[in-house]
Amino acid sequence: MGRTVATYRLALESMAQQWNDFRRALRSGDREAFDALMNRARMHASAATYAISLDPTESALLSMLLEHEKEILALRKELEKKEHGEEQDGGRSESGQ
Repeated sequence: MGRTVATYRLALESMAQQWNDFRRALRSGDREAFDALMNRARMHASAATYAISLDPTESALLSMLLEHEKEILALRKELEKKEHGEEQDGGRSESGQ
């Protein structure tokens, strides 16, 4: 017996094709960001395959949000390290003034 529902990866690529006109209408920098979002959705294709969702768009958007959240958490940790380091330095600048 064959599958009656397309795999998530195929559905995601089909979705990317449907959004291709939108992508082409974007400015160059926005196109880069759009492509990065689609790549983030592809990063979690294995997990999305196991998700119980009839709409692959939900899984794609959740994958994109997950990658954004990971990036935000990493940036927060980096900022906290820098702030903590400045507190230990007594607020002095790098030039020692």
